[in-house]
Amino acid sequence: MKKPALPNIDFQSIIEDFRRLNPNDVGTWPVIPRVAVLVALFVALIAAGWWFIWQDQLDALESKRNDEVKFKEEFLSKKRQAVNLDLHVQQLNEIDRSFGALLKQLPNKSEVESLLVEINQAGMGRGLQFELFKPGQEIVKDFYAELPIAVRLTGNYHEFGAFAGDIGRLSRIVTLNNITIVAQAKGGALTLDAVTKTFRYLDEEELAQKRKAAQDAKKGGKK
Repeated sequence: MKKPALPNIDFQSIIEDFRRLNPNDVGTWPVIPRVAVLVALFVALIAAGWWFIWQDQLDALESKRNDEVKFKEEFLSKKRQAVNLDLHVQQLNEIDRSFGALLKQLPNKSEVESLLVEINQAGMGRGLQFELFKPGQEIVKDFYAELPIAVRLTGNYHEFGAFAGDIGRLSRIVTLNNITIVAQAKGGALTLDAVTKTFRYLDEEELAQKRKAAQDAKKGGKK
């Protein structure tokens, strides 16, 4: 059985049809030019739609997809937090208890004087001689005040080490800072210069004054 022969296409005739087109009388155009123009218009419409409409919509769709991914991640994160809420509350309570225990190690205003006496006795108890014991100006922080004390002691390395250990074992928080040790010209003794810092918590009246001062400063800044 013979295969049907393919129709012969006369390209020269098609080219002549395009040459003889009358743009003012489209109705007389041959079939092939009409189809070609319709296909060209269809392609142009598709391209225009892509450029002016669909491209923005696709960009918006991609942005929404990215938002969806972000919202899913936020949801999962908040879900994990909700699942672990009891654990977070327990940890927060433990932090509050630890903070309260540390706060109890800070003396109040009336106890600072007795703490200074303890520091002095710690040095004298180790055989050290105080040549200087000068409390400085208090530095007020968020909820506590820092009291620096300039000290100068005479003794030896062993006595200085024992004194530092005694300071660390006090019931209140005391730190030794800016330590300098030099040998004296005579006698072989050593001199230790340091800044001892102790801390006290602010009472309710002081905290109220601090908050009021901050509010007044904030109001003054808005004027």
